[in-house]
Amino acid sequence: MADRSAKPDRESLLGELSALSATATSADSAVSVSVNTDGVLTQLRLTDAVSRMSPDEIADAVLRTYVEAQRDSAKRTSQLLAPLGSGGYLMDRLRWREQFEPAPRPSVPRREERTDTVLQDRSAEAPAVAPPPGPMADDDFYRQGPRMDQAW
Repeated sequence: MADRSAKPDRESLLGELSALSATATSADSAVSVSVNTDGVLTQLRLTDAVSRMSPDEIADAVLRTYVEAQRDSAKRTSQLLAPLGSGGYLMDRLRWREQFEPAPRPSVPRREERTDTVLQDRSAEAPAVAPPPGPMADDDFYRQGPRMDQAW
């Protein structure tokens, strides 16, 4: 029987880390996300259920499922690296990933439920502006003396 406290073989550890993949699926099965050992997104799958969701709901489901997959990846990576020690920057980052919780998004009603008007046509309220005068002759320009107005 192999001694569990012994340090793992470097090549086998690297092989396990590179093969590690964590997948999480949302509670309604609309979103499925896979990440690698670094928590980098490697696959995103959406089912037809997302057609009944608002863009904000889809974004929230993807984010939360992604975080869940990252947590699983961090936990499994920590377990693989545990024989090497539990200190250091890498292990601190893995612990942080395991505990990360995204900030809750404010609830935005669906487009058809909104009653507020975001854009209004106010073109009739704008005062009439006289068109700029034509080009000025050089003599007239220099006769006016120094000015501090905008060049454009």
